[in-house]
Amino acid sequence: MSIEIEILNGDASWPLVKPLYDAIWPPEVVAGLPWAGITFAHADLRVLVQDESGEVLCHAGIYRRLVKWNGQNVNIAGIGGVLTRADRRNRGLATVGLNAAIQTLRHEDSINYAVLFCAPDRIPFYTARGFLPFDGDVYAEQPERGRVRFDTLSALVHDVKRTAPTRGTIDLCGLPW
Repeated sequence: MSIEIEILNGDASWPLVKPLYDAIWPPEVVAGLPWAGITFAHADLRVLVQDESGEVLCHAGIYRRLVKWNGQNVNIAGIGGVLTRADRRNRGLATVGLNAAIQTLRHEDSINYAVLFCAPDRIPFYTARGFLPFDGDVYAEQPERGRVRFDTLSALVHDVKRTAPTRGTIDLCGLPW
């Protein structure tokens, strides 16, 4: 099987990715998840791993953000919405997508580090790919609730331009991803 990797505009590429989201996270599944009811940001860029026919096999969203870490402004990127078609899992496609996302951020040369949020059972997967647990507080915006502590998902960080902090307080200054 040959694959192609594309980095596309987030909003423009949503129609290509939506069928994958719907297959993996249909509304009845999402309703039972801890993050049901959370409003998430839309990706600025999307990494698409596609087969030779152009079908999306894997996705990783990239979210650029000026956040506050311990009160100081820092340019970071979020990586989120990492998902792979059920029948194509355990073939390294998510690793390819994550590596492409990190490489894209490194080429931009304006992002200090990346932050990813995941369910606790996915932490070993991401730490095996260079992410480190963030042992601190994370705050995000939510419609009608304002700034809230975001602890529904576990935060992990990855070095990009600088060494990612593993402690402190991160204010996402917007919706989580």
